[in-house]
Amino acid sequence: MKKPNPHLKRAFLEVVENQLEANDPPETRETLTRLISEGISEDNAKIYIAQAVCVEVYHALKHKQEFNLQRYLKNLKRLPEEPAE
Repeated sequence: MKKPNPHLKRAFLEVVENQLEANDPPETRETLTRLISEGISEDNAKIYIAQAVCVEVYHALKHKQEFNLQRYLKNLKRLPEEPAE
């Protein structure tokens, strides 16, 4: 397995931080709160959320589509399970 790219990780975590700061979408903060209440550290919870962001960015680039907010929100609800494709 390849080592994770630290630059991409930082970029996706920055997206999560921006969503939390803007409270847009509010489900990002709700997901963070829920994951922490389930015993997941704040840092790891943000990494889980970043995985859901990553799935959407991948699909947007691969299929030349806009960010699918509905799928993103669905994947946030699935966390800490892996996001669905």
